Amino acid sequence: MAERTLISPAQLGRPRGKAVYWGVLTLVVLLFTLVFLGPLYWMVTGGLKTAQEIAQSPPTAFPKSLHPDNYSKAWNVMQLSKLLLNTLYYAFGALAFQLVLDVAAAYSLSKLRPVFGKAILGMMLATLMIPATVLVVPQYLTVLDVPIFQRNLLNSPWVIWLPSVTNAFNIFLLKRFFDSIPRELLDAASIDGASPLRTLRSVVLPISRPILGVVSIFAIVGVWKDFLWPMLTLPDPNKQTLNVGIYSLAQGVPENWLIAALAMASAPTLIIFLIFQRNIMSGLTAGSLKG
Repeated sequence: MAERTLISPAQLGRPRGKAVYWGVLTLVVLLFTLVFLGPLYWMVTGGLKTAQEIAQSPPTAFPKSLHPDNYSKAWNVMQLSKLLLNTLYYAFGALAFQLVLDVAAAYSLSKLRPVFGKAILGMMLATLMIPATVLVVPQYLTVLDVPIFQRNLLNSPWVIWLPSVTNAFNIFLLKRFFDSIPRELLDAASIDGASPLRTLRSVVLPISRPILGVVSIFAIVGVWKDFLWPMLTLPDPNKQTLNVGIYSLAQGVPENWLIAALAMASAPTLIIFLIFQRNIMSGLTAGSLKG
């Protein structure tokens, strides 16, 4: 049966229909490009303006004179190097914990099939329906005095790492990918004498690189963009993340320096996305169909 489209092939073959089609497509692409890239352009160029030009109304679309030294001043005055290292430390620590524990949980639910596995997965997915802000108070009280261990985790990296492990979305993504791996492949490894852990390490993980890349990016970006939780749990200025540190110092620097700092803080995640965008899309769709 032929597929029905908004514009029929006959209309698209006519000169007028083709002109309307490409005109609408170009307009939509330009509109979405403006919506998504406009704020980035405004932020980057805002860091090149003077404080007076930032405050003037109406604003200028392009700086009257370029001041790239705003970026170096913001980097030094706001101590962005220290904040950047702190954020990288928290992000890659959270990534390590998620790769170990979330992969183990997803593999168990997908291939080992424990008792009440479906119920456990259902309860995990149910947590996605709870707004993150609702969980802030119970999580804060938990890290303030961890049950059994009686430890205060404030101002320690554990306060960022441990809550990040409980990521039901990443576990679901990993499980969907593991479900698509043929059972015969695991049975062959078992016949050769491989234990479930050896099968995971030598068979499953090497073919799971696309989805592991997606989970890695989500883990890093999740820590990078978080603001409320680090602000509550990392009050020590020497241990704060980029977002919290910039916010804490925002009142004492000119606005153009602040915008330059925000531009530099946004750059790493944008670069990661531009480099790995194909891996992200392939990883998200890898487990959609069973081979």
